[in-house]
Amino acid sequence: MELAYYSDYAVRLVNTEEPVRGTDTLTSVEAVRDLFGGNRSAARRATEADVTRFRSVRARLRSVFEAANGGDETLAVDLLNSLLLEFPVSPQISGHDFRDDDGRPLWHMHLADHPSNATAGYAAIAAMGLAFHLTEYGVDRLGLCEAAPCRNAYLDTSTNRSRRYCSDRCATRANVAAYRARKRLEADRSESTGRADLSSQTSSASGDRRAVERGR
Repeated sequence: MELAYYSDYAVRLVNTEEPVRGTDTLTSVEAVRDLFGGNRSAARRATEADVTRFRSVRARLRSVFEAANGGDETLAVDLLNSLLLEFPVSPQISGHDFRDDDGRPLWHMHLADHPSNATAGYAAIAAMGLAFHLTEYGVDRLGLCEAAPCRNAYLDTSTNRSRRYCSDRCATRANVAAYRARKRLEADRSESTGRADLSSQTSSASGDRRAVERGR
């Protein structure tokens, strides 16, 4: 099953908003339709009412990532299960138009949604994809970017579970910020040491002058 493809539905929706920055790109029917990517038939079902509904699902999906990122596995699973119950899907075997060398379809599992509206269809696939990812790789593979103020959602597919940022750009920005912070700390320590040495030298010089004056 195309786990990465389906779970990416959840990531794309969550990342239409950056709460810390106060930005939100999910403001129109066109924005909703763009989230479906190449699935144009599903995108065409979207209406103005789906903008508000998509935002509601987005908040619930972000809560799953926040719980997972905070180490609360049970809460993350409970939140995701509530979405799965509300937005069910039917697994189906599909071959599309792809053929192997023998002329046979390349069969694979497909998530078929039966939505009453565009939001229900999208939410069903996003929740199921995220559930597959969670059970296959672990709750700790659902993360939120550590490069403040980003906090975008991401799925950690690294071999050593080391991912901390949503993109290379955020990783670079965080590394640069950490480097500059270290340099400032080193400069502050050097300045503090310099002041201490100067104070010590001044005290020593004053003591020498007093000793000379007493010896006269």
